[in-house]
Amino acid sequence: MAMDPRSALRVAISVPGVPRDADGLVFREPWEAQAFAMTLALYERGLFTWPEWAAALSQEIKRAQGAGDPDTGETYYSHWLAALEKIVAEKGVTTHDALHRYRDAWDHACDCTPHGQPIVLQPSDFDAVDGSSTGT
Repeated sequence: MAMDPRSALRVAISVPGVPRDADGLVFREPWEAQAFAMTLALYERGLFTWPEWAAALSQEIKRAQGAGDPDTGETYYSHWLAALEKIVAEKGVTTHDALHRYRDAWDHACDCTPHGQPIVLQPSDFDAVDGSSTGT
């Protein structure tokens, strides 16, 4: 059963610190909205409870603050994404190693893409980070 958008918004804004203005949630970059949407989708599918999510996000924010994050709000969704990666690995959806491999491949694809062009993740991006070459 899918959560209606109003319920999703109520659930999401129940997490302290979610950037918002008078019109609702604020996303500075498309990836922030995507991370937010993935989190809601996984919650709706029952991967974790909302208290589990709130605890994971809170723990990540505290970790970042302890490491010197100035907590100006600009890094909020970086913490959101880190918490999401951690919880999906803890729940066995993926592994930390797989997440790092994809992140490194994405970084490689980004570095090789001309400015203004869409980034397309290719098998060769994984070859580059794995140290192998398949000739693709």
